[in-house]
Amino acid sequence: MQVDTRERFTFPAGVHPPDSKELTKDIAIKPLSAGKSVSIMLSQHIGSPCDALVEKKAQVEAGQKIGDADAFISAPVHSPVIGTVKDITLAPHVILGRGKAIVIESDTESPLEKEPVNNRFDSGFDASAYGQEQISEAVREAGIVGLGGAGFPTFVKILADQKQQREALIVNGCECEPYITCDYRVMLEWTYQMLAGIKLAARSCGCKNIYIAIEDNKPDAIAVVSEAVAKSEGSENMHVLAVKTKYPQGGERQLINSVLSQVVPTGKIPPTIGVVVMNVATAAAIAEAVVLDAPLTHRVVTVTGEGIANPGNYYVPIGTPVETLIEECGGLTEQAVRVILGGPMMGIAVADWAVPVTKTTGAITVLTPKEIGPKFHGKQTPCIRCGRCLQVCPEHLNPTSIAHAVRSDLLERAEQYYMSACIECGCCSYVCPANIELTGYIKTGKVLVAREKNRMP
Repeated sequence: MQVDTRERFTFPAGVHPPDSKELTKDIAIKPLSAGKSVSIMLSQHIGSPCDALVEKKAQVEAGQKIGDADAFISAPVHSPVIGTVKDITLAPHVILGRGKAIVIESDTESPLEKEPVNNRFDSGFDASAYGQEQISEAVREAGIVGLGGAGFPTFVKILADQKQQREALIVNGCECEPYITCDYRVMLEWTYQMLAGIKLAARSCGCKNIYIAIEDNKPDAIAVVSEAVAKSEGSENMHVLAVKTKYPQGGERQLINSVLSQVVPTGKIPPTIGVVVMNVATAAAIAEAVVLDAPLTHRVVTVTGEGIANPGNYYVPIGTPVETLIEECGGLTEQAVRVILGGPMMGIAVADWAVPVTKTTGAITVLTPKEIGPKFHGKQTPCIRCGRCLQVCPEHLNPTSIAHAVRSDLLERAEQYYMSACIECGCCSYVCPANIELTGYIKTGKVLVAREKNRMP
């Protein structure tokens, strides 16, 4: 099939950081054992946190639902291992600082490695064998959320809605964040499983057109996915698009603009304009949930950076401590100075390696001073009003004004500057010659506002 590579597949603003994906892009996904224990956070998604469904000392099975909530915007959590509930307690949480978790001691006599199931899917998969409600209910029960990092409960996105018709499904294979290659490997290795999930999602939400968007710096993925789409039955409405490589091309608002030349109004979500955006790894998880009745207990995580001895891509039990992954990769190099959950643009630096992998953990990036660059040694200086942050902001905000308002404890003014519209991509911080962590101030402002309104602890 022919891949559409028209120049219009881009968006205004953005930046071009080095992609640094050569460290792991050619390393196949490797299953990882759970280790001695896992900590399953009860809040791994946008929406209401789960309540524990098990008690201390309870025996649990692999795949057993151990937490759930009655709220519509939520997603259950499951045990990735056979074991015993050691405790239900506060544990390190990458966003909240600390959050409630179910700590499970693994049964070391049971097999702890879960193999990928991509070999269960082929070009003949027929999504019409599954009903709309059957698909959305299976996705809900499996606890699937957006694996690209947002963590929005997926069943809400794909739920059929007669009042809000969905016309287009955009599948996000951009992976624009530097260093990270987990989605790239999913596209190469789990191609037909991903396509099965895409078909199921489109059937559930009623989308007529499907666009698989992959940045043009990933020609191998474009070729593999294009060939699979051409061979796949019932893929007449699928289009593979080679979108321009630019950060943050993978942001859903930016991707909609690139692919459809449509703009999601500020404060609104894509379904309001008839569009659903889904990550490639999320699609693969949907296929496993619907066809094999398997909950989301594992995900692919890239461990990368010059600060890690042996970078790689791993199929990891959710709840695995970061420390376990670092040890699996041979530990840190002497030059390592910063461990980040996620990538260097949107990730969060962590000091406590006991923090567990969650459903939205796509990478652990370990950086050296050389990789961090001048900002590692550079001191913050006063803003020189150069306007670079305005030029690169993909949401056309004034990051400096928002950051200054937060720093001056003027949260109401920060909200008047549309602080909530910031997607926290980090472009403004990346280009700031004064080394001001603009995105950090904005993130802090959002947290303070949420706490004032009792929306988070």
